[in-house]
Amino acid sequence: MKNLFRLSCCLLLVFSAGCATTPPADAGKPTPLLLVSIDGYRADYLDRGLTPTVAMLAHDGVRTAMQPSFPSLTFPNHYTIVTGLRPDHHGIVNNTMYDAQLGKFSLHNRKAVSDGRWWAEGTPLWETADRHGLLTATMFWPGTEADIHGRHPDHWEPYDGTVTPNQRVDQVLAWLDLPAARRPSFLTLYFDDVDHAGHYHGPDSPQVEQALRETDQALARLVQGLKQRGLFDRINLIVLADHGMAPVPLDHSVLIERELGLDDVQVVSLGVLAGFNPKPGHDFAAIEARMERPHPHMQCWDKTRVPARLAYGHNPRVPQLLCLANVGWRITTADWLASHKGHISVGEHGYDNAAPQMRALFVAHGPAFRDGVMVPPFPNVDVYPLMVHLLGLPPQPSDGDYDAVKDMLEPAAR
Repeated sequence: MKNLFRLSCCLLLVFSAGCATTPPADAGKPTPLLLVSIDGYRADYLDRGLTPTVAMLAHDGVRTAMQPSFPSLTFPNHYTIVTGLRPDHHGIVNNTMYDAQLGKFSLHNRKAVSDGRWWAEGTPLWETADRHGLLTATMFWPGTEADIHGRHPDHWEPYDGTVTPNQRVDQVLAWLDLPAARRPSFLTLYFDDVDHAGHYHGPDSPQVEQALRETDQALARLVQGLKQRGLFDRINLIVLADHGMAPVPLDHSVLIERELGLDDVQVVSLGVLAGFNPKPGHDFAAIEARMERPHPHMQCWDKTRVPARLAYGHNPRVPQLLCLANVGWRITTADWLASHKGHISVGEHGYDNAAPQMRALFVAHGPAFRDGVMVPPFPNVDVYPLMVHLLGLPPQPSDGDYDAVKDMLEPAAR
């Protein structure tokens, strides 16, 4: 994995007082901004008392329960956070998609994930920063592996799930140790163990508690490293999540083949949000009329009739027929369940973004932020205008509203 383990002696001994350095302030550059995502960290996890580092940042900074965009899935929401656009507008409309020109997209399709054409409907923050002379570094973030509009972050790593939380932290600290001329002003850091534990074992499991503790320990390592460098009070930190997590019992499965013939449609996706497109030679209007009738554990719509509050359905990549499971249910097939026996998620997300279980963590700490403030919940599209303001960058068109979040800043920083 390029660059990750080519760390300096100082970094390898990050906790040694003799290696502590204090990078000089960069004249003419904004206060550095570090955006940290803890995938699947539901907002109320903070109240469990298992993450003292996050709690400290919240106590000395700003906290709220943030609303994800619909669908409350990983790739759509991570790209929303760095573009300020809802998934319907930036084009990453699901973790699994179909595009008439590009074909199929999924999280595990490395070729598609690294193809900038999938991401080109949005302008990520690292691209705007680059165009205005700021250096960027991303320790894993959806979209950073792709050449979007001809640009990558200045420093980036291809996703590798075997890289430990501590190793991810050490890489960020290594970037902050670079000489001033090469040091990034905008950085990202991504953790995924909490999300994995939530899927495999459920949000109320001991495994989630352990993942929360271990991720918090990595954050403590980050905070200690920042303090040793004299940066902790000179960097703006935003620690957030993309979505929450809901428990889904093993027997809470809607078997979609009992509702429509799978040979009669193109199946784009299954799961919490299932999507289907017309197939030549079949009466799709009749299929939709049947599917849009009430169902016990899901609701279906033609994409043109999705409730307006979900802000979804106009992008060509959104399938023509959508079925959304009720919270606590999944949409799947008997064959899929049989082939995945023993590996079925008992925690899920992707549900209606108004569901309390989908609320995501938001904590902000640093010189720009007020101390000890809990602000009203806001949609995650508002994080983007907040970040471009902190970096002094011109915002690209977005769905976010800076006025909705400016009161979390110290008056001098607004």
